[in-house]
Amino acid sequence: MSDACVIASGAVSALGLGPLAYRVPEVGEPAPVAIARDAELARAGLLRPFAARAPAQLGVAAGADRAADLLKAALSQALATLEDARPGFRRERLGIALGTSSGGMLTAERFFAARAEGAPASALAELARGAAYFAPFNEALAAFGLERTPLRTHLLAACAASTLAIGLGLRWLDRDACDLVLAGGYDALSVFVAAGFEALRATSASRPRPFGLGRDGMALGEGAAIVALVREDRRRGAPVMFRVAGFGASTDAVHITAPDRTGSGLARAGAAALADAGWPASRVGLVSAHATATPYNDAMESRAIAAVFAAPRPPPGPEAPPDASPSPPVVHPFKAQIGHTLGAAGALESLAAAAALRASVAPPAASEGELDPDAPALLLARAEPRRLDAALKLSAAFGGANAALLLTSSASGRRPRRARPVFLRAHARVTSADVDLGRLAEATGIARDRLARLDALCRLGLSAVVALAAQVGADALRGAGIVAGHALATLDTNEVYDARRRARGARFVEPRLFPATSPNAIAGECAIAYQLTGPSFAVSAGLGGALEALRAAAGLVATSDADRMVVLAADDAGPVARELLDLTGAGGRSLACGAVALLLQADPSDPARLREVDPDLPVDHEGPVGHLALLRWLDRHG
Repeated sequence: MSDACVIASGAVSALGLGPLAYRVPEVGEPAPVAIARDAELARAGLLRPFAARAPAQLGVAAGADRAADLLKAALSQALATLEDARPGFRRERLGIALGTSSGGMLTAERFFAARAEGAPASALAELARGAAYFAPFNEALAAFGLERTPLRTHLLAACAASTLAIGLGLRWLDRDACDLVLAGGYDALSVFVAAGFEALRATSASRPRPFGLGRDGMALGEGAAIVALVREDRRRGAPVMFRVAGFGASTDAVHITAPDRTGSGLARAGAAALADAGWPASRVGLVSAHATATPYNDAMESRAIAAVFAAPRPPPGPEAPPDASPSPPVVHPFKAQIGHTLGAAGALESLAAAAALRASVAPPAASEGELDPDAPALLLARAEPRRLDAALKLSAAFGGANAALLLTSSASGRRPRRARPVFLRAHARVTSADVDLGRLAEATGIARDRLARLDALCRLGLSAVVALAAQVGADALRGAGIVAGHALATLDTNEVYDARRRARGARFVEPRLFPATSPNAIAGECAIAYQLTGPSFAVSAGLGGALEALRAAAGLVATSDADRMVVLAADDAGPVARELLDLTGAGGRSLACGAVALLLQADPSDPARLREVDPDLPVDHEGPVGHLALLRWLDRHG
């Protein structure tokens, strides 16, 4: 058996620390709600300033960045439990997969403002060290002596980040890449992000009402959650909190921010997680929904759930009347209680679902009023006793990324996925001189004016994938997945967006620019252009994030999550990125404007001609920056 057993955890949410962060109410109790009017967001001038903040005191020493503190708090809890549950775990082969949406955004806001005000270099240098997306990740790992862990990845996958991180952890254990995985995610509240979601009309004027008639959006939250995973056959007697028995991932390839209204992309991820575990939908009693309480998301998700559970459920037991119909799964919209915690959401919601499995309690939903007939879901007003064998966790994100996990209370009998060889089929490189809107429009079918509105990073990435398609044919890309590897990601785009926020106020940010501030946007735009419907996300644990993407993509092909994966690395090399490198002592390392795209596949076609790719290849964050790291790898291995 090879479920990934959770033997330790750590969590922080607006409900509290540790198990309080995801507590399941007692039978008969309603759902506790921590969302309230937020003073900081109101002072910033937002019209819908509702949010859920975690406690001020996190049980760790407060640092300069709130996101790093939240992650440290969750890590400290998980590691303390591991010391008892698995003594000597630090001598084992560790894997670390953590996800975020905004990373060091709070410090980046201060860095942008100080830079605009002409602050001295010494002050800017201190802020620059915490302004990159990967800064909280590395700061938190260093606080516990884990910063040199060879197998570590930092997913920049927006709202699906921690669900994907846990799924990658399961895959690492499947192919014996490590003995123990720390997986999860984190994010802190920021005006930068809150203003963007309000500009997109995605936030609520009061409290969210998931699946409710007239629902008007979400409220943001903050938090962090970590789970420690080991294989069932290697847990060495450690108590098991719950099991991760299946993982699936997909991409809508429809729109950069809006979901595929049919729900088919999310349904494919959910079905893949069930198939991975060999677990019938009829034995799933709980769905931990993404449930952002936006009009389009909840309707889409309702359709996805219906599609996953469309297969006939087993006949009722002998105690039920002959004409009784089996009950649909209970739907748990946890974001309505703790806010949308972005990169932490999937992990926190998984912990809440697992707590319900352990307690045999179907959790209530914090959603008032009449349900929307266009978004049907079984919501409970109060907690009910119910036998629950398994829960399906669903997540969706900017860029059309979807992810799902199957969580079980007992061993599923699942067998580990056997790894298969991975091959490099083709690669293409572009520079800024190769970006031509006319040629891009002709190759992709995307209107020229829409291409002009994309940020420079997305145009570079699209140009590289167009060049790749010219070599292998567009049909060879259709259905593939994509992983984008970043160095400094969207830093220059973020500064442009934030400059408008500072100049005009949070209420007047540019809604069309906000999606481009997500590092996952580049993967999403390429997915839409070439119908890349496999797994998609972005990664960056440091300046060598391009190699991190190559390793992640190769791993997904090796474990049959995709037959083909595109690896993409792009750098716009703007003035903010260059200044940050100078301020952090990395100015001597080359940074160039350009992009590289690779196609990996399982089919060797011509083994004598194609190069095999190691899914456990080393990642060097001290070498060439961004796409230049992939170019060096190609020089050596291509």
